[in-house]
Amino acid sequence: MAARGRSTQSIRLTMAQALVKYLSNQYSERDGTQQRLIPAIFGIFGHGNVSGLGQALYEYGQGLPYYQPCNEQSMVHTASGFAKANHRLATLACAASIGPGSTNMITGAAVATVNRLPVLLLPADYYATRHQGPVLQQLEHPISSDASVNDCFRPVSRFFDRISRPEQLLTALPEAMRVLTDPAETGAVTVALPQDVQAHAYDYPAHFFEKRAWVIERRPPIASRIGEAMALLKRAKRPMIIAGGGVLYSQARQELQAFSEEFGIPVGETLAGKGAVSGDSPMCLGGFGVTGNPAAGKMGSQADLVIGVGTRLTDFSTGSQSVFNHPDVKFIGINVCSHDAFKEGALPIIADAREALRALSRAAGKAGVKAHSGYLAEIKKVKEDWAKVLAKKVFHPTPGEIMSQGEVIGILNEAAEVGDSVVVAAGSPPADFHKLWNVGAGKSCLIEFGFSCMAWEIPAGLGVRMNQPNGEVFVFIGDGTYLMNPTELVTAAQENLKITVIVSENHGFQCIRDLQLARSGHSFGNEFRLRTPQTHRLEGEFVRIDFAGNAESLGARAWHVTRPEEFRTALREAREETCACVIVVETEKYHFPPGSGVWWDVAVAEASHDPVTKKLRKIYESGRAKLQKFHY
Repeated sequence: MAARGRSTQSIRLTMAQALVKYLSNQYSERDGTQQRLIPAIFGIFGHGNVSGLGQALYEYGQGLPYYQPCNEQSMVHTASGFAKANHRLATLACAASIGPGSTNMITGAAVATVNRLPVLLLPADYYATRHQGPVLQQLEHPISSDASVNDCFRPVSRFFDRISRPEQLLTALPEAMRVLTDPAETGAVTVALPQDVQAHAYDYPAHFFEKRAWVIERRPPIASRIGEAMALLKRAKRPMIIAGGGVLYSQARQELQAFSEEFGIPVGETLAGKGAVSGDSPMCLGGFGVTGNPAAGKMGSQADLVIGVGTRLTDFSTGSQSVFNHPDVKFIGINVCSHDAFKEGALPIIADAREALRALSRAAGKAGVKAHSGYLAEIKKVKEDWAKVLAKKVFHPTPGEIMSQGEVIGILNEAAEVGDSVVVAAGSPPADFHKLWNVGAGKSCLIEFGFSCMAWEIPAGLGVRMNQPNGEVFVFIGDGTYLMNPTELVTAAQENLKITVIVSENHGFQCIRDLQLARSGHSFGNEFRLRTPQTHRLEGEFVRIDFAGNAESLGARAWHVTRPEEFRTALREAREETCACVIVVETEKYHFPPGSGVWWDVAVAEASHDPVTKKLRKIYESGRAKLQKFHY
């Protein structure tokens, strides 16, 4: 220790106390700005952590404030929402007791890892010393004595460790922090804490608890790759950019918009990349892919050069490998993660999005790249055509119907102000917001669709609010999602975290019903209906549910509205409130916005005696014929 210029002093602490003290002194740093990497911890106590971690937080947690959620899965969603709003520069720790408390966090871990969002999970675990025999809630594996239910975290974590001795923190925690702050590797980090070891003491070196800033580097692109990219760009007649979440995390919106506008390259946004450029930009086509709009889908299908920036290019973006139809299409992949940069056989530029876009702009200027006037006119035309559809068919009332969800989104978009955020995740809301929402300057739209996790929205909204003291945080969900997890409204009340939840009440999982009809031809099990004695199926009257009353019982102010003017009034009143608000909006059940025109591979039964299903199978097979071969 002395050879490294460090003090030989030590501090005797329990493992849990050392953990709390260490986390209180970890910072992230990017572009010279530092902030707390883990400014708070959420947790629910049980016998697995109350006398270990709980005691440590009471004695040493002044620098690590404790928040009390209502559900273990929810607190991980809050952490991922917080990380998303923080551009992955900060996150929250989440602690749970042994057994079901810990396994409840696994879905949240999967959401975070799939979406490349840093979260720190601290599940309690069995007794490492074992002399107690099997303890309450311990899994006894017949051929592996060191297995526990926490091993379920391994496939959904980017880093996993189990602390069987207190001194193991000395290597485990720095590695955990490294993964949390590495843009290419980040996701759920799980450090399992055996309940007995939490209370074991060790003489930790004092320097272990000194302030440390983890620098998040902006990896520059290799000059030769930029040169290769310029060769492709100069030859391209119809280039297009697909912008993913990496643009937002890199805080490269300004660079992307400047690059696209200067060189006349339209931008389609993935779900994670929604808002990568201002919706008012002439180059912004909006949502791209299966859930995108037809204008973006049309331009993508004809692109001869596709520049992916910070995107994983999953099936919703590629139309299950059917959307890029130009016979000579080429790809450039800009990503911090080489696994994603190489997709589609792309020319890989493994670099930070902001740095890569700056380098491309400089190189394109020197190379004399110019916007093609005919292409610009075409981009303008498809944008204008889509705007007319929105005005006449989506945001306009339909005679004889109550408000469609598209109309509700249009009203909300009009009411949104600079500094407001909207949070959506599963069901039809992410598709509709991807297609319809205009992210203007000073607004943000946070969509979780990598895992499409129902029940992410309300707790994630709390995480966004923790990072956003001003403006409204709108959480838009369907009634099915609300029923899965409304309880974090209690946490909102307890912590005075004001969010405004908009519940689209369409009496079921209508987007899945719509998909079901398109792939099987029959409606089955997707609406909130009573069971009928004739068929013994859920085909009776709709179940009556008082969502507003439920929200009020959990501490929120609530409205139930059916008409546009009522909704506008509720939004104005909610903006003036300081408590959590829930606006329940009756929406038309079977009214959907126009499709994107982009195909999605959801298979129809290959063998069936049902004539409707057999007909749909033939339609499906004709769609599959459009699939492109992988570009590897």
